[in-house]
Amino acid sequence: MTSQPSPRVRVERDGPILRIALDRVDKRNAADERMLQELALAYGELDRDPTLRVGLVHAMGDHFTGGLDLGDVAPKLAAGTLQVVPEGGLDPWGVQSRQVSKPVVLAVQGTCLTLGIELALASDVVVAADSTTFAQLEVARGIVPFGGATLRFPRLGWGDAMRWILTGDRFDAAEALRIGLVQEVVPVGTELERAAALAGRIAAQAPLAVQAALASARAALPDASAAAADLVPTTRRLAGTRDARRAAESYLTGTPVAFEGD
Repeated sequence: MTSQPSPRVRVERDGPILRIALDRVDKRNAADERMLQELALAYGELDRDPTLRVGLVHAMGDHFTGGLDLGDVAPKLAAGTLQVVPEGGLDPWGVQSRQVSKPVVLAVQGTCLTLGIELALASDVVVAADSTTFAQLEVARGIVPFGGATLRFPRLGWGDAMRWILTGDRFDAAEALRIGLVQEVVPVGTELERAAALAGRIAAQAPLAVQAALASARAALPDASAAAADLVPTTRRLAGTRDARRAAESYLTGTPVAFEGD
């Protein structure tokens, strides 16, 4: 009997949080096609399951990711045969499909190269270990970032984005915090704990409201006027939910509220 290969991405449910762990430690979590597909399937699961409210993405070992496994990916990329999003999956970078509809909190450490930065840019809250090193070094490999860096990095500031995209130079966690790529920098070894705490805070809120707020913020990036026009109808719809009534009762009685997503 043929044994099944070890997963590149490990998925674990923690109540309403889906923990998604990159696990190719011997390759510094460099992504081959199989890892990309397994990650896409995990995002698809997060999106579909109504009991899941937040994704928590992290990596096993000392490094978040060494970027692409070019030995596996480059020939397929050149031939146009690279398949990132299998049936049932969602592109974690939101380039080849819509983005996941639920928030994603990311914890990074060690080396975080290329697609790791792009995953941070596609996530909603990022916590970095203070020793993390970043680099968007595709130009040094003769290609361009294709996971969304050219789409999202400039939103943080044109000059900062071009400084790092066009040189491929490495930068540290302090610089990542300064330019807004990460939201918190913590002592190495505590990044996952802190990211899990933030994911828990998000999961404790009204899930329909969280998803609506996320969708509104995303819609406002390309067209603030269209997003603004949708705010009152969305708020009216949310005000009629049971979770909104639970929140109102909690406010009046002073008792904690347990949101149920309806």
